Amino acid sequence: MTITEIKENKKQYLSLLLLADEQEDMIDRYIDKGAMYVIDDNGIKCECVVTDEGNGVLEIKNIATAPEHQGKGYAKTLIDFLVKEYSGKYSVLQVGTGDSPLTIPFYEKCGFIHSHSIPNFFTDNYDHPIYECGVQLKDMVYLQRKI
Repeated sequence: MTITEIKENKKQYLSLLLLADEQEDMIDRYIDKGAMYVIDDNGIKCECVVTDEGNGVLEIKNIATAPEHQGKGYAKTLIDFLVKEYSGKYSVLQVGTGDSPLTIPFYEKCGFIHSHSIPNFFTDNYDHPIYECGVQLKDMVYLQRKI
């Protein structure tokens, strides 16, 4: 298993990126300014994009694992890599996500705690309703972890 930074042709991973952020023009807002990493384990299994948000904050903008490989620790491996790679360069790793019973517990298990929320983020910024586990996502929930 290798973790590689992707510096060119990031859109070749669009199908994976769309698993975590299902509107391409939203991905376009951060893909070029962010650092992208992929896990290759006999094929690409997981990717993430992180951006410098200033004031010592590194933000996970997108992290996704191919559906057939979810639950095998790939996303946690990428988060652990980010913590190690950026420790000493940033003080906080944060992620914004929908208030979902699938994602919030995952991030909490990875050491993140609730920071703040942006009301109506999904309803104001996406051109269609987004549902997870049958619940429409409305607010963006931010979680942070000290690194």
